Amino acid sequence: MADIETVFTNARLPDGSLKNIGVAAGRIVSLEPAGKAAGPVEAVDLEGALVVPGFVEGHIHLDTSFYGDAWIPHKPCTNGFDVHQRVAFQAENMAQAAPMAERARNQLDLCIANGATAMRSHVMVDGSVGLRSLETILKVREEYRDLIDIQLVAFPQSGILKSPGTPELLDAAIGLGADLIGGLDPASFDRDVTAHLAVVFGIAEKRGVDIDIHLHDAGTLGLFTIEEICARTRALGMGGHVTVSHAYGLGDLQQDAANKAADLIAASGVSIMTNAPGNHNFPPVALLRKAGVTVFSGSDNIRDSWWPYGDGDMLRRAEIIGYRSGFYTDDELAAAFDVVTAAGAKALRLEGYGLEIGAKADFVTLDTPHIPQAVVSVPKNRKVFKAGRLVAQGGAVIR
Repeated sequence: MADIETVFTNARLPDGSLKNIGVAAGRIVSLEPAGKAAGPVEAVDLEGALVVPGFVEGHIHLDTSFYGDAWIPHKPCTNGFDVHQRVAFQAENMAQAAPMAERARNQLDLCIANGATAMRSHVMVDGSVGLRSLETILKVREEYRDLIDIQLVAFPQSGILKSPGTPELLDAAIGLGADLIGGLDPASFDRDVTAHLAVVFGIAEKRGVDIDIHLHDAGTLGLFTIEEICARTRALGMGGHVTVSHAYGLGDLQQDAANKAADLIAASGVSIMTNAPGNHNFPPVALLRKAGVTVFSGSDNIRDSWWPYGDGDMLRRAEIIGYRSGFYTDDELAAAFDVVTAAGAKALRLEGYGLEIGAKADFVTLDTPHIPQAVVSVPKNRKVFKAGRLVAQGGAVIR
């Protein structure tokens, strides 16, 4: 065992036990009962605060948020929710926004201060912006490498088939440093599920990267697309490496159809991301989890062209998911918490996640006695530790 560098004393773990957490080289190397002498090392008294693993911000858009910028009034679609029109509004708003790097830093500071220690961000890569947005966000990621782990998805916001040159740009994005390949509504946006998915899965297979596809389509159209994604995932042996984000259509299904869909998704190893948005049906979290599907979450948009909401707080997101799902019992509230922590870590395939010996010393303190109460009360007085170092406290990042 490595020599302990820091001992975090009087940490209340989720099981209720009080422990001393020994840390060396950014990893947890010991978990001893509280009260045991720390020895001749630095000791940090957590004073009985609840200690939980860092939150996983599993779906966000660092390049398109206006958080910290001038307020931009929301512009509604002219005839109900329309992805094409929202994309057009986004382009108009981005033209008058502050520099992307500045806005991305603002959003990162917000998320880190709220306890996120890992993140997956989608970044536009298509014929409308080329690789410029990705190049900017890659530089910002490097600036924040000691504060948060960030995965980047090459995201074709303007479509793959409708946006000339996008297949080549997506492939180049992986070579430039993006970690995953994305997609967007293969049926309703590009109007060709087979061709759209052929590009996405083709690049993933060629480059050896994971997939995260935006899917807003409702009802049976959304279900059909999920079935096609699951079929390709199984055919290529990519279980555990593919995510469908949003998957609104799963929330439109009758019970029997939802059960069958859940079993299909579980068997394929596809993960589902939901942020439980207020104006859409969303995937049935409890039903999917019962079937064995990995369901995780993210803030998605924060004060951008899609909606003015979002606070970068994954504990608040757990509350929203629990509230909208009708979760009331302690077990259900713990499930909502799992969606923003361990389930997110599984979907993102994070190495060394958790409160156990050998895991990264990435954790958050909460002023509450246990997880169910944390979900419903969303305590804000938090300390955030990354690799055993205090990186945020009192709602502000420490550098």
